Amino acid sequence: MEKQKTRQFKLKVASSPENLGTIREFIHDISLNAGFDSETAGQIELAVDEACTNVIKHAHKYEYDKSIDLLVLLDAQKITVTITDRGLGFDVNKVAKPDLQKYIHEAKKGGLGIHLMRSLMDEVQFEFNPGVKNQVTMVKYFKNNK
Repeated sequence: MEKQKTRQFKLKVASSPENLGTIREFIHDISLNAGFDSETAGQIELAVDEACTNVIKHAHKYEYDKSIDLLVLLDAQKITVTITDRGLGFDVNKVAKPDLQKYIHEAKKGGLGIHLMRSLMDEVQFEFNPGVKNQVTMVKYFKNNK
């Protein structure tokens, strides 16, 4: 029996809003080439963009000398994206689920990142060790493998 082959892709960028386009293109291209349809590739791209935006704003507090590491693992069942930073962590359990009706009514901006990540991806896991290593790992299964 042949062993399942996992392909691996890595990207390391400075923690700056200017690099979000590079990150989005990197993730979108890998997702499309892996066989995800354009809509699903866009969902993966948006989830990763939200996670990286959170790192830039909250973990690194716009300190552009810090970096964001992305690791993408691709196999026949799924794509797994792990985003690593060395900034501040937070208690993900204290992030309340947003009241979307109220949110829309008040025309708020921002604050939906974790909700979007959980809505768009099949699995989302957070690991925090502030100042040492924080990671968010997100998984999207191919439709026929979920």
